[in-house]
Amino acid sequence: MIKAIVNLYEVARDRFWTPLPDSLAIPEKMQRLPWPVIGIITLLALIGVMALFSAGGGSFQPWAGAHLLRFTVFFGLMLFLALVDIRRWLHMAPLLYGGCLVLLVAVEIVGSIGMGAQRWLDLGFIQLQPSELMKICLLLILARYYHGVDAESIRGWRSLVVPVLLTVIPVALILRQPNLGTASILLFLAGTLTVLAGLRLSVIIAGISALLAAIPVLWHFMHDYQKQRVLTFLEPETDPLGSGYHIIQSKIALGSGGVFGKGYLDGTQSHLNFLPEMQTDFIFTVFGEEFGMFGAALVLILYALLIAYGYLVAFNAQSQYSRLLAVGLSTNLFLYLFINVGMVMGLLPVVGVPLPLLSYGGTSLLAVMIGFGLLLNLDIHREIRLPLRGTG
Repeated sequence: MIKAIVNLYEVARDRFWTPLPDSLAIPEKMQRLPWPVIGIITLLALIGVMALFSAGGGSFQPWAGAHLLRFTVFFGLMLFLALVDIRRWLHMAPLLYGGCLVLLVAVEIVGSIGMGAQRWLDLGFIQLQPSELMKICLLLILARYYHGVDAESIRGWRSLVVPVLLTVIPVALILRQPNLGTASILLFLAGTLTVLAGLRLSVIIAGISALLAAIPVLWHFMHDYQKQRVLTFLEPETDPLGSGYHIIQSKIALGSGGVFGKGYLDGTQSHLNFLPEMQTDFIFTVFGEEFGMFGAALVLILYALLIAYGYLVAFNAQSQYSRLLAVGLSTNLFLYLFINVGMVMGLLPVVGVPLPLLSYGGTSLLAVMIGFGLLLNLDIHREIRLPLRGTG
């Protein structure tokens, strides 16, 4: 497979791209890939296959087989993206961001509706959710923008006009779907990159104060089901058979797993269909019931290693672009994990955020693997000098 990926890369490079000076040779890039990190990514995906196999009643249908096939394809894509010269991502950021915006507009016009929301584009072979891809594209364009702004200019309000527009436009489109969870993640990621880029402390405090003051206004414009999710999170027992059912059943399943779990394929809450959306939002609950606290802790440790790797890449970065992009990608992975695990444990409202590499879903897995490909890319190209403002 690796040889095929290398051949595909070289064909694409020779056919479509002009050569760049001082690029690392492909064999050298392959040697610099952090294979232990790639091993952790693969291990988590295989754990996801195991959990989906169990959720499917001990069958590869309907979820485990498709998840394994998608991961295999996206694994090749991840390695391919890791080998692309890092300067390509700097150059292509506006194009990729613009493409994601077009997809979000297409969702508004011809998107398919599911579970009361219009978030997907039906491409036949996959239900594409552009909001997931926008997380990556927004990080690419913001990292490029801040890479081209000098340290003094970025400390004032004027430098925020462009990043605010770049963020608000997709957030507004995503809120119309409606998808409050993803929109909130986009705002958090944009805020994180803006703060790390060097924004003045007084501006940060003013922004946070304005956000807190706007909470009552945001509550007023929230949909009824979104308000109900928040109220259910605060007191799920008030409606145990309705809006509180998901959280209550998830907590029962996790608690019944004990320290070492009930055993693989022996989970009762999932196999007796007490656990809703077990293949997506609540896949961690399925695994936790069968492997207990010990198995759940092992999974969290593997995720922690990946997140730590991402921040290490940022720490070793030689440019503002690489540093901000690595922080953004690592923070995005952390938010996936924090929100999903907090949600299934009843510590956060149910917002429909999947667990990376474990949850069933085509676009979410695609976005996660693209993110890993970019992190690997930043790591192996950390010594390449990047031009300001994406030129050169």
